[in-house]
Amino acid sequence: MSHVFSTINLKGGVGKTTTTVALAETFSAEKRKKVLVIDLDPQTNATTMLIGEEKWRELNDKGHTLAQLFKDALNPESKKFDLQKTLQKKVSDVSAAATIDLLPSSLDLIDVQDELINTPVGKYGAIRPFDILWRATKDLVEDYDIVIVDCPPNLGKITQNGLRMSQGFVIPTIPDILSTYGIPQIVRRVREFSEEIAEEIEPLGIIVTKFQANSNVHVNMQKQLTRNHAADGVNWPPLFDTVIPQANQIAAAAEHASYSTLKQKWGYQGLHDRFSALAKEILAKLGA
Repeated sequence: MSHVFSTINLKGGVGKTTTTVALAETFSAEKRKKVLVIDLDPQTNATTMLIGEEKWRELNDKGHTLAQLFKDALNPESKKFDLQKTLQKKVSDVSAAATIDLLPSSLDLIDVQDELINTPVGKYGAIRPFDILWRATKDLVEDYDIVIVDCPPNLGKITQNGLRMSQGFVIPTIPDILSTYGIPQIVRRVREFSEEIAEEIEPLGIIVTKFQANSNVHVNMQKQLTRNHAADGVNWPPLFDTVIPQANQIAAAAEHASYSTLKQKWGYQGLHDRFSALAKEILAKLGA
């Protein structure tokens, strides 16, 4: 059985995509899982981290990204999307993480999103515009142990396409006011969407990222998030025990390079161990 979850936060710059990629690489290299990353974020950061900017540009020029899938749905006469040519196999710049595949994103998703509300019925279109991705990939997904959907920082139709195929979602966040402000809104909106499609989408938890132990703001907000869950567990998910610290190695890892091991990429100062522990927690919550 494939386990699918989304990563989402309404605030950008919180380490959402870095966490997505690090988890994918950890699931692959350490947990021996076959992993699919679906990049729905128009910023394309997960895509370029996994295959590099040059390869992404080549795919984008040929229309081999998820943007083409949604363009086809908007124009039933168009049948340009090719799932097999879009699917990138054995991605990642860590040679030990050899079981990761990718469905790449495109900047064109920015233009596509606002048009999806008027999606006609077509090959990949549906009466419901949030079914497009699920209908196109539902058979493919079953080939994987873990599927991670990197969602854009909003709750629009593209994000709903990711949530439609997810059993759960995680919320990476910096422990400060601006980054955590929208968490209850995310949980409520996803719950309403879950009820609309009659499919359970569980809030797996909040991942504290870019944590600075010497920051009173971060320390106090981390405690506040715990109290929020204790007082209102409906709208405030629990925190994962594992905290991802602020680290220069994370910024360096965003550049597509070449590494042999996870420790070589994520550093030898404990960051690799944090991602390993977080992956273990998520697998336990997914029952994987």
